[in-house]
Amino acid sequence: MKAIITTGAGGPEVLALTEAPAPVPGPGEVLIDVVAAGINRADVQQRRGFYPPPPGASQILGLEVSGRIAAFGPNVTKPFSLGDKVVALLTGGGYAAQVAVPAGQVLPLPEGIDVVTAAALPEVAATVHSNLFMTAQLQAGETVLIHGGAGGIGAMAIQLAKAAGARVIATAGSDEKAAMLTGYLGADLAINYRTQDFVERVREFTGGLGANVILDVVGAKYLARNVESLATYGRLVVIGLQGGATAELNLGALLTKRAAIIGTTLRARPVDEKTAIMEGVRDSVWPLVASGAVKPMVDKTFPLTQVAAAHEYFDSGAHVGKVLLTL
Repeated sequence: MKAIITTGAGGPEVLALTEAPAPVPGPGEVLIDVVAAGINRADVQQRRGFYPPPPGASQILGLEVSGRIAAFGPNVTKPFSLGDKVVALLTGGGYAAQVAVPAGQVLPLPEGIDVVTAAALPEVAATVHSNLFMTAQLQAGETVLIHGGAGGIGAMAIQLAKAAGARVIATAGSDEKAAMLTGYLGADLAINYRTQDFVERVREFTGGLGANVILDVVGAKYLARNVESLATYGRLVVIGLQGGATAELNLGALLTKRAAIIGTTLRARPVDEKTAIMEGVRDSVWPLVASGAVKPMVDKTFPLTQVAAAHEYFDSGAHVGKVLLTL
């Protein structure tokens, strides 16, 4: 089958189209003919040599796909049929013509969504649902601060938080992106982090109370300011390290607020945990997508043969929402 491999660690130029052995579905797995694959920050970090796949996972990039079921391994109990249009959350292997994945990580498409657009959903929906609702327990009436609001995760987080009845503050890197967060996605306040102090803006917006939940993709660079922005009993969920992995923190500030800092990843979780997350996505997120209350955000699509150009565009930071590869 056709697949993308990395010829070394580096920029988009290390991505190469090649022929690779087609996967064979094992017990409890389904084989998917891939129609489209989403590009995620984890793919970029793996390409750069900073984020190797977990033991036993495919070395091929790609953490989410849409496509059609091509075959079943032994002992598949999910009610799928050959040819069904589906999406899948992966540990790797998505930049390829086929991928084998545990059936519990596969869902039918949301009603009304085409098979290419659907590739923009599984990774961001699973990440946001698991972190904002399963982990942080975001409630209606609470205030959430979402960093990186113009990215795929941020756009999904804004929409799901608003649908849950939360007040949403989001950050972005330009006035144009900030306007999109409020005008299209429905954020209550958007902050241009390049020109504004998000700590001060959060303080103003909440009357000095702070954010009940913060979803952070930046990491070390924002740690102290995130804690400063938390409300009493606030929950800071760190899901990315774009701003570094090591920081110094005054623990007194955390203790005074009786707050929590939680770090999570999705990729390396065991199959049973990913299955539970995807079941939550099916029950809680898919109806919102089908109703139009939550919109998949696709910025641009590239054919798989132009994967280097797709990564170059992703690296530029110009995108709003998801960048997809199509086969």
